[in-house]
Amino acid sequence: MDVALLGGSFNPPHLGHLLAAHVVRALEPVDQVWFVPAAHHPFGKPLIDVAHRLAMCELMCRDAAGWLLASDVEASLGGNGYTVDTLRELHRRWPDRRWTLVIGSDIVPELAKWREPGEIRRLARIVVLNRAGHPAPGAIGPPLAKVSSTEVRAALAAGRGGEGLVHREVLAYIERHGLYRTG
Repeated sequence: MDVALLGGSFNPPHLGHLLAAHVVRALEPVDQVWFVPAAHHPFGKPLIDVAHRLAMCELMCRDAAGWLLASDVEASLGGNGYTVDTLRELHRRWPDRRWTLVIGSDIVPELAKWREPGEIRRLARIVVLNRAGHPAPGAIGPPLAKVSSTEVRAALAAGRGGEGLVHREVLAYIERHGLYRTG
């Protein structure tokens, strides 16, 4: 089985993440795509609890008939959120699977700075998604929508809601749990 991994903070998950998963599924020979929320941000960025972020990712996966899943692998590891550690754990748990790491074209210049980039390339095939404004050789798909979790959090904090930016079930979850509100 071939599994593509879309990692990130998912703070909160938004339609850009969902569109990225669909592009990968449509263009790459993978059986499943997994959202992998980071337990902690490796650069110390503040995040809401991973249980909330994982639950929201799971809500986005409901419509995908089993090919799109959310994984708690990083949450179960605790740790610092290094991609190489996650890939090692996935290989340990599922040695018979082939792994594809999906990154945005905006991340390509940073990849060499990640912990053990050579080992990451050994443990997973890397696929680069075309992010608007960040051209990269070999990137797949059309430029992805310009939506960010930062933009969603700002809209929610200002009381504008996240309509048009997040899946309707994710928005209902955010409202139900009072997430990303100030004051």
